[in-house]
Amino acid sequence: SEEFTAEARRNNPNNMVEAYHQSAQTLNILRAFATGGYADISRLHAWNLDFIDQTIEGSLYRKFAVKVDESLRFMKAIGIDTSSDRFTKTDFFTAHECLLLPYEQALTRKDSTTGKWYDCSAHMLWVGERTRELDGAHLEFTRGICNPLGVKI
Repeated sequence: SEEFTAEARRNNPNNMVEAYHQSAQTLNILRAFATGGYADISRLHAWNLDFIDQTIEGSLYRKFAVKVDESLRFMKAIGIDTSSDRFTKTDFFTAHECLLLPYEQALTRKDSTTGKWYDCSAHMLWVGERTRELDGAHLEFTRGICNPLGVKI
């Protein structure tokens, strides 16, 4: 339900399962874009910007893209291979607040080569206003994993 009442906000574990599957699908799409040619810097003008086409930001982006094209032409002229992975692929990382401990615990794995524990729900986790109690379970959980950690203050 979309209502903002206590009754409408009953716990429903299926919501977490659905969110997990939607997140997995999103990450798969991002991986495909990051390594499948879409991230190629020479395709800068082909990236879909319809949502900002008639805005100041869109105009600034087009000017920026022209400068990048000029730079790429210069690099090619002096012998730099702009078809290498450095120019055609990208890495990306995910992060979120370590909020729902049962979810985080379910996605925590021990690295078989190092014996260290990692929360596989994100590359980096953070604790924030809701989760940074010094004697709380969230900090205790993050103490046991080797992911990069952040503190939102």
